[in-house]
Amino acid sequence: MSRWKDFVRLARPSQYFKNGFVWLPVFFGHRLWDGAALALTLYAFVAFCLAASGVYVLNDLMDREEDRRHPVKRRRPLASGALGAGEAVVFLIVLLGSAGFISLALLPWGFLAVLGAYLALNAAYSLFLKHLALVDVTAISLGFVLRVFAGGAASGVPISHWIVTMTFLLALFLALAKRRDDLLLAAQGKSARRSLDGYNLEFVSTTMAVMAAVIIVSYLLYTVSPETIRRHGTDQLYLTGFWVILGLLRYLQITLVLEQTGSPTRVLISDRFLQAVIFLWLLTFFLLLYGGHGLLPLRLPGGS
Repeated sequence: MSRWKDFVRLARPSQYFKNGFVWLPVFFGHRLWDGAALALTLYAFVAFCLAASGVYVLNDLMDREEDRRHPVKRRRPLASGALGAGEAVVFLIVLLGSAGFISLALLPWGFLAVLGAYLALNAAYSLFLKHLALVDVTAISLGFVLRVFAGGAASGVPISHWIVTMTFLLALFLALAKRRDDLLLAAQGKSARRSLDGYNLEFVSTTMAVMAAVIIVSYLLYTVSPETIRRHGTDQLYLTGFWVILGLLRYLQITLVLEQTGSPTRVLISDRFLQAVIFLWLLTFFLLLYGGHGLLPLRLPGGS
């Protein structure tokens, strides 16, 4: 039983919430009540989770020596020796094979193309991109953008420039917060990531503040743009901006004041304040998009 637990830990299912970005097109595209679109998005979500687990296995294989010097990552199955490299390779093949089978059997070819691009990007990240300052966080952010495109390709919902821009900016903000945590560990002699040579605390902290401002302005512009109002049938989306500002301020507080960022996943799982803000943002958006129409989908032209 313990070995099965090691394989589960290697797959990192706790990170699957990141693949929730696959669901954004059906949500913003007014397709929540479209059974076919929901089913296709569910298949896409499962395939992306399996593929993402394969990426984590590959990354752990590449980094197992470096991880052994990390205060937290040394407990990972490969770094600790709980699983061998051969077992990890077989597991990697099973994960990617399962993702490929679901994609080929149940999803459009466009989704498979996006999934392939995601895997290629992450393979390049594991091999060399993660050692290049700024390129590393950009690659991480593009991975989230590809999740959105995957959801759109699966469900047939067109993707707008707004959702792409906002996803990229938010992912870049979170990736910078993770690098700040790496810098703090490096200052304690607990991290040896090569890309840290291109960062320092002042640069990352300043950049995070700039990114937060850009996100807030971009989001507010999105909510009041004529295109958005026409597409969603409401001019009240600016009300959701309150939750966005509050969520960003809370994350900055966790990062700069409490210095407890680490993994964004861990922050989301443990911080009740952020959980409440995200829930209220989703609820407000849902009510504005669907509630005013008797919980029936809008039939407006355009994408998400």
